[in-house]
Amino acid sequence: MSVRVRFAPSPTGYLHIGGARTALYNYLIAKKHGGKFIIRIEDTDEERSKREYEKLQLEDLAWLGIEHDIGPGKEDEFGPYRQSERLHIYQEYTDKLVEAGLAFYDFCTDEEIEKMREMNEKEGTSAYTGKWREEAHFAEAKQRVAAGEKTSVRFKVDPTKAYEIDDLVRKNVKFPAQMVGDFVIMRSNGKPTYNFCNVIDDHLHKISHVLRGEEHLNNTVRQLMIYEAFNWEAPKFAHLSIMIGEDRQKLSKRHGATSVHLYKEESYLPAAMNNYLTLLGWSHPEELSVFTKEELFSVFDENRFNKSPAMYDIEKLKWTNGQHIKLMSEDVFFSYANEAIAKDHFYHTQSDEWKKVCLSLLREKINMITEIPKLIDESILNESFVQTDELKDILSWETTPAILNHVKEELKKEEGTHVSAESFNSWMDFCKKELKIKGKPLFMGFRGVLTGQNHGPDLKVLIPLTPIEILRKRINSL
Repeated sequence: MSVRVRFAPSPTGYLHIGGARTALYNYLIAKKHGGKFIIRIEDTDEERSKREYEKLQLEDLAWLGIEHDIGPGKEDEFGPYRQSERLHIYQEYTDKLVEAGLAFYDFCTDEEIEKMREMNEKEGTSAYTGKWREEAHFAEAKQRVAAGEKTSVRFKVDPTKAYEIDDLVRKNVKFPAQMVGDFVIMRSNGKPTYNFCNVIDDHLHKISHVLRGEEHLNNTVRQLMIYEAFNWEAPKFAHLSIMIGEDRQKLSKRHGATSVHLYKEESYLPAAMNNYLTLLGWSHPEELSVFTKEELFSVFDENRFNKSPAMYDIEKLKWTNGQHIKLMSEDVFFSYANEAIAKDHFYHTQSDEWKKVCLSLLREKINMITEIPKLIDESILNESFVQTDELKDILSWETTPAILNHVKEELKKEEGTHVSAESFNSWMDFCKKELKIKGKPLFMGFRGVLTGQNHGPDLKVLIPLTPIEILRKRINSL
């Protein structure tokens, strides 16, 4: 059987990270099995669905490198792939069920339905108690429909039958008889319900595997009934683990950014997002925590899904982002940083050579590109020192004043905007050879008087990056 999987977003807002994980898993399954990854747009909600959201969601998927093989704009013979363009198909299959006696027109009023709901709540059932299920009223119902009267259509449930599936995540799942009553498949406004149109589409689109969130598990029993009514084979199901925050509640906006678009704006790397999302409900066979999407094509296995809730940890995502920063080539990192750092920052006033040296120095210390400006401000552009206990200790050493005086005099001689690496090395050589200062007093003394700290980046790289005027102000502040 050829593998055809689908991601079916509703274009009612930005792409949620939970949706991105579902899309990624479907994409990886398709790649693993040489199948097709399909995008189907669930846009039957006319009031909330907007083409601009469809466009944004597809752009966010493209940013993640999750490109669909088939879908809007990439149609095949089984399309179209927007549900709003398939309403006539849903009506056709609704009519087939009605004519076969497997569904019925329901003219119950809102008041009657509300009384039915209240009774079911009291009795703990889901039974439909309206008269329209009875064969005796079918002719009347057909006449009213033929006369143009609007009505919903309900699926006729067999109250004695139980169902089960072998879920790729949950394993064997049983749905007992009478779990649901006769349910609506077509609303009176001519729009299909989720469970009905999804079965029709998944069958006609030749979907082999349905990977979706755990919250859809209870929908499955209704869908199995529809597959059975048409004598269609159901796809393989995989109901993915729920994503939760640190409070163990379902992930929501209170846990931070939940749309892919915001992470894109915050300069996260798409490779890191894919890496982290993959591990929220799946484990690598070699227990790796850092890898690229492409490295998963051969090892991604649907048997390694985990049904336990997946905790979304923003700090772990940032760490993963930092690991992918370290994996980037120098040229790619340079290009990415140039784009991500605000154009009005000091960084952009410097030469390409300065930028490359600076980025190389700071690269190991960051998890986010956006941390670079702050590090530059703190380690390169700060003009005076906080008198910490560590700095006071270094300044109290017998050898430090000699280093301070020598550096101050040398800075007076310097011309240009920056000290060269050669000049800095000559300062240290003089203090070592002429002033007989060696080891910790030498290195810590230089670090103290030039940076105000007792640890940090390599001075031989950091000092030539620092403007001379900044160095002079620091020295004069001591």
